[in-house]
Amino acid sequence: MGVVVAIDGPSGAGKSSAAKAIAHRAGWNYLDTGALYRAVTWLALENNCDEPFSILQIVKDNPIRFVADPTAPQVFAGDVQITQYIRGHSVTDNVSRISAMPEIRKLLLIIQHQIIDSSERGIVVEGRDIGTVVAPDAGLKVFLTADLDARARRREEEIEDKSVDVKASLGTRDSIDSTRAHSPLVKANDAVVIDSTNLDLEETIERMWELLKQRNLLGLPIVAILGRPNVGKSTLINRFLGRREAIVEDVPGVTRDRIKYECEWGGRRFIIMDTGGWEAKPDGISVQVSAGSELAMADADVLAFVVDAQVGALDEDDILVQHLRKAKKPTILIGNKVDGEREEAEAHSLWSLGLGEPRFVSALHGRGSGDLLDHIVAVLPEVGRAQNQDGYRKVALIGRPNVGKSSLFNAIAGESLSIVDDAAGTTRDPVDSLLDFGGSVWRFIDTAGLKKRAHQDSGTDYYASLRTSTALERCEVAVVVLDASEPITEQDLRVITMVEEAGKAMVIVMNKWDLVDEDRRIALDREIDRHLDQVEWAQRVNIAAKTGWHRDRLAPALRTALDSWERRVPTAKLNSFLGALIGATPPPVRGGKQPKVYYATQAGIAPPKFVVFSSGWIEASYRRFIERRLREEFKFPGTPVQVAIRVKERDNQ
Repeated sequence: MGVVVAIDGPSGAGKSSAAKAIAHRAGWNYLDTGALYRAVTWLALENNCDEPFSILQIVKDNPIRFVADPTAPQVFAGDVQITQYIRGHSVTDNVSRISAMPEIRKLLLIIQHQIIDSSERGIVVEGRDIGTVVAPDAGLKVFLTADLDARARRREEEIEDKSVDVKASLGTRDSIDSTRAHSPLVKANDAVVIDSTNLDLEETIERMWELLKQRNLLGLPIVAILGRPNVGKSTLINRFLGRREAIVEDVPGVTRDRIKYECEWGGRRFIIMDTGGWEAKPDGISVQVSAGSELAMADADVLAFVVDAQVGALDEDDILVQHLRKAKKPTILIGNKVDGEREEAEAHSLWSLGLGEPRFVSALHGRGSGDLLDHIVAVLPEVGRAQNQDGYRKVALIGRPNVGKSSLFNAIAGESLSIVDDAAGTTRDPVDSLLDFGGSVWRFIDTAGLKKRAHQDSGTDYYASLRTSTALERCEVAVVVLDASEPITEQDLRVITMVEEAGKAMVIVMNKWDLVDEDRRIALDREIDRHLDQVEWAQRVNIAAKTGWHRDRLAPALRTALDSWERRVPTAKLNSFLGALIGATPPPVRGGKQPKVYYATQAGIAPPKFVVFSSGWIEASYRRFIERRLREEFKFPGTPVQVAIRVKERDNQ
């Protein structure tokens, strides 16, 4: 089973259109669970059945089948294609009643799980209980909504019968769906709310796509490194990785297995697949190695064919070229061991292979490796085949030693078993823990205490600091643990600064609260005012980890911080706010001129990034003023907000 995207929400919010578009763009399957309930309703109406037992028998005699193609989804009852029939008024008027029957929901839940489990790369599922019941472990959960008037207008444009009171019908449906006893329409705890009232379909789709990219759910592209034995494939991979990972030995055939490494270049992450040397007429173990190379061609998104440019193309290279052409995938011809201009001139004979322009590189010395990586990144697909992301939100517990991180971890774990997980594709810090906490499963990233002047330390302390930095890099939200019973230290502030500069969501836990007396509480308030005023946006939770006191308050704080971290402000609202702000408080005069602010845009999320375009440079104090007012207007608790100024010359035309 691949990635699962769950989209819930009321009728008319745009679920079906957005879900089909996302599934088509990603090359995934699509499931409209509402169509399944409509199919059952159609069968019940066609056979004049009202009792659950009778309806179940009819469904047994006419099995419901869903074709999960986002470009042409179809519904069958037995051998009858009923895709159009289930959209009639009689089905619409009765589907909520039939859907409320527990027996019907139980049967369709089984069918939905079968469809989801059979999707190899990914599936987008939309309905009313997907994130809460059908796919509670979905990689991304979206609650797509819009106000009743907007939804009614959209539905009125879709139907031909203008006599129907669409608004009243939607209102009734909302009430039934939200109040039914079994699997009501509710937002999942960890779902992202998208209000499409003021968004068109394209904007709604882009918002979801942005979340998929940010959470690395689109899958990493796989680049297979192929070629004959001893042409330097593993050396080239080590050059790409910047470290010695692939085994290199001056003996042909050292690499026998397909091994995957995660690589990053130019802001793009992808998987490099090392393969054994391919031989046209293999014998012995070489048979398996060559077969592995052919499997790699099938698994990969991009094929990189490495040739020893000093030897040139051999007859068996021509045979491999034929296989590459049959694969019909982007293929890059790499001439390795080109150490200088003389070798490069001689290597141009590789054009004869018919794979286009050869890319020359010296894997051993690094010549041309940057240009080659640029070219690889340029041909990577938007969605890759390496679907190894699980969608769990990633949390790091960080702080200086002895503040109670381990105690807090144990308090979060509670009675539930912590699961050690070898995170697929992660070579930097392989051991994480999955914890069921506050109604959701979270991925807690292993960390170690951060010590003062860590760069000067050696041995264990140094590596502990390195692991903490790595955990911060990998996490989405950092829980900074402070010892509330002791004064806030310089090390504590350094940890907080690290989180802010890394652009991560943040929750500050004041641990050991059971040791805080009245005098310490007064002193702590003064320390917070003095030291934490720059991060007053951070969520703060008081906890006694050893006793578990108030541990239940941490999960809501984590969700609030993550919600803010991924929040996008509609452009129209942003510029309306900015216009009013500039009108009331214009930017200060600089060099005798007052810069004119044109407009602003949100450049990204995680964390929210805003760019303000103006005619001249704006003082840092005014930028902080904009950030402060942005927070007041749109609320971003728990996340840093980045505001940049971009000077733009006015177009004179």
